[in-house]
Amino acid sequence: MERTPVLFVSHGAPTFALEPGRLGPQLTALGKALPRPKALLVVSPHWMTRGLRVAATAAPATVHDFGGFPRALFELQYPAPGAPALARRTQEVLRAAGWPAELDEHQGLDHGAWVPLRFLYPAADVPVFQLSLPAALDAKQAYALGQALRPLRDEGVLVVGSGSLTHNLYEFRMHDDGHEADYAREFAAWVRQVVEARDDERLQQTLAIAPHAKRAHPTAEHFLPLLVAAGAAAPDDRVQTLEGGITYGVLSMDSYVFGGAAS
Repeated sequence: MERTPVLFVSHGAPTFALEPGRLGPQLTALGKALPRPKALLVVSPHWMTRGLRVAATAAPATVHDFGGFPRALFELQYPAPGAPALARRTQEVLRAAGWPAELDEHQGLDHGAWVPLRFLYPAADVPVFQLSLPAALDAKQAYALGQALRPLRDEGVLVVGSGSLTHNLYEFRMHDDGHEADYAREFAAWVRQVVEARDDERLQQTLAIAPHAKRAHPTAEHFLPLLVAAGAAAPDDRVQTLEGGITYGVLSMDSYVFGGAAS
């Protein structure tokens, strides 16, 4: 089977599901261009656990894990099937790499998964399962977790890191003048340069050395899925950038494709 690519998707605010902006159509075009995977494995900051868990739910529910948004958002469903057999295979691969993963047969799809997938595969006809983000994970561990997932790419699993290239919730709530914050643009430009150069060592240091890093990410959980995706990518995988622009003035929607259509 052809090796699947790896994606990092900025899922932004939950309203992305209703407001596709610049990124939504690009994800739809990408989904049409890619070879059809057996399943999607999504790592999202909205399922954080003490240890590492793999969702083995046969029919995962659409989880509306947010509040204060339009009613229409809560009525959306993404009825993709789960992938219990591939979840068990993922557990085997992770344990072989030294990650003591456990199965979870009840976890649904959080909005970090189903919101961008509504554009990538709008028919919800590709099986989806999630891998939790351990709460104590640091940058190097996130990258190593991605490396542990790499063999699944040769078995038809498309790994998706879903986060946000910038994620300052305080400024998201307060920023309403329509102006794009300079710091968000500068941080996103720095990350793009490092990702496209495949300088994974510097990428793992982003939150310590990038301009405006602390402001772009007061906490790390929305950046770590990018490191998981970079770790799952092979060293020679080329990168395609999906320019998503900036929404709500402070949320960069830039996303990346490693390998696959980008090579």
